[in-house]
Amino acid sequence: MEKFSIQSLPEIIVASHREVLPDYAAIGSMCVEIIAREMQRLGCKCPPPGYCFTVEHDREYKPTDVDIEYCEQVEEMGEDSAIIQFKRLPAVPRALCMKHVGPYEKFYESYIEAFRYIEEHGYKPIGQHRTCYVDGVWNQEDPEKWLSIIQIPIE
Repeated sequence: MEKFSIQSLPEIIVASHREVLPDYAAIGSMCVEIIAREMQRLGCKCPPPGYCFTVEHDREYKPTDVDIEYCEQVEEMGEDSAIIQFKRLPAVPRALCMKHVGPYEKFYESYIEAFRYIEEHGYKPIGQHRTCYVDGVWNQEDPEKWLSIIQIPIE
């Protein structure tokens, strides 16, 4: 995949968890220590190759007290718990997708670049953007090698 591409995102079922985190660095531990354990307890099955992402609910970038919703694709709806809620997300016909390589603290720079690309190419952002996690703390020790994909619905 080039740095930028336009792709469609299919309709999916996700297990989600929303929380205000102290900073972006806390995403990894939240996923491993809270969400993964609860999804395992609930018997969630994730289709390969796996698709997980976050949605930021803050209206503008904040380096601290980040309102994050973590979503992971699952095969079927489950029964909600105090930690995990299940929902069906509609398909996104077109999304700008951009590779972000490096630690999560640098997302801001990549989002600036992505929104600049949208404006320069005559697109209009619509809906909530996603940050999809491909490589991170769970499989790559060096944060400079972490790979995330920013996905911004456009028209």
